[in-house]
Amino acid sequence: RGRTKPPSKIPPTEFRRFYDRGDLPISVAHSNHLRIGWKCEIDKLDYHHYLPIFFDGLREKDEPYKFLALQGCCDLLEKGGPKILPTIPQLIIPIKTALNTRDPEIVCATLSVIQQLVVSGELIGEALVPYYRQLLPMFNFYKGKNKNMGDHIDYGQRRRANIGELVEETLGLLEIHGGEDAFINIKYMVPSYESCILN
Repeated sequence: RGRTKPPSKIPPTEFRRFYDRGDLPISVAHSNHLRIGWKCEIDKLDYHHYLPIFFDGLREKDEPYKFLALQGCCDLLEKGGPKILPTIPQLIIPIKTALNTRDPEIVCATLSVIQQLVVSGELIGEALVPYYRQLLPMFNFYKGKNKNMGDHIDYGQRRRANIGELVEETLGLLEIHGGEDAFINIKYMVPSYESCILN
C-alpha cells in the first residue's frame, strides 16, 4: 500500500508504425558509434510531418526505435532553425504523452529533448508558455525525486539521469527562454519552483 502508481504499459507509437513501413527517411548507420543515416538533407524535410512523429517515438523502449527516435529528435532540432517554431502546437501531445508514461527512462529522455527544443530557435520558449498547464503537472510530480536513474541516456547527450535535477534544469530553461510571463505560469503549476532569474 501507498506505493506510487506503476509506469503504464507503453502502447505502440506512430514512430514505430512509420519506421516499420519504411516511411521514415532514416536507417541505423554503423560506424565507430551508433548513429542515424539520413536518406536526405535534414533541413529539406517537412517538419510539420516528421517532427511530431519523432517526438511520438520518445515513448519507445525497444531498440532500434528508442535510439532512432531520440537521436532523430536531436538531429531535427539541431538543424531545424525557423522550421521548428510553427510545429510547437503539434509537439505538445507527444511530449505530454511521454511524460505521462511515468516511466523514469522515458521521462528523462523527454526532459532532455525539451531542453534542446527550448534553445533550438527564437521564441520557442515563449511559444511553450500557453501549454504549461498540459506539460508541467508531471514536472510537479517528479520535482523532488532525486533518484539516480543510472546511465540510460547517452545518445550524444551528457550522462544525466537524475530525474529531479533534470526537472529543475528544464524548468530553469523554460523560465529563462519563456519571456516575462514564464515564471508566474511555472510557479502556478509547480508551486515549489524558485526562480533562477529572480534569486
